[in-house]
Amino acid sequence: MWLENRKKAVCVAVATIVVIAAGGILWFMGKNRHQEVETETVVESVVRTTQETTQETTQYVSPIDFATLKQKNKDIFAYIKIPGTKIDYPIVWNGDNEYYLHHDLDGKKTPYGSIYMDMDDRIDLSSRHNIFYGHHMKDKTMFQNIVLFKDKDFFEKHRDIYIYTPQKEYHLRTIACLYTDADASKRRTEFASDEELNQYVDEMTKGCSFRSLPQGNIGSLWSFITCSYEFDDARTILYACEV
Repeated sequence: MWLENRKKAVCVAVATIVVIAAGGILWFMGKNRHQEVETETVVESVVRTTQETTQETTQYVSPIDFATLKQKNKDIFAYIKIPGTKIDYPIVWNGDNEYYLHHDLDGKKTPYGSIYMDMDDRIDLSSRHNIFYGHHMKDKTMFQNIVLFKDKDFFEKHRDIYIYTPQKEYHLRTIACLYTDADASKRRTEFASDEELNQYVDEMTKGCSFRSLPQGNIGSLWSFITCSYEFDDARTILYACEV
């Protein structure tokens, strides 16, 4: 009898120890998991903060002082630079193709006019065909240097064009330059499909013997137009697309 009671006591003691040990293990595991969750939360917070900070620090800052330019003329919305040429000007747009043909950025009437974008284009440069105009001046200012691109050697050595806005920089690559007439087809800005735009580009540039069209679809076409003198009412057009 005494032996049986002793066995029962031992069993109870062992069971108690097992229960206590199991509880301790579960408590320890729970504590560790809580710490892991806290650590994961902290890490996720740090990652989010780092990503947000990176996005803020990499935000585009234009090299052009548009704030000052807009104080001069509110219609200034972009800026063009073509390395290796004298083309380095603000671009204006006011929904009218006549005013800046005859007026400078100060609103003064002048034969030099201004560099301006076609009235049918969108000011955010989202049109499929962005068109810009400038006079062909005898002192080689405004868009006179566009005619230099009709020379194959010059064209091949000067392929880059840069358009700046307050929000973005557009790096363009020249694809063709030629003289042509001034009919309305040169001012088409909208296309129903990529294929339609590709066909238009092929048609507009086929007169250039050294054209260099990109492979695949052209996202958008950019044209830089000035007067030319091969025949009455001729135009020289430099075509480009975004890199």
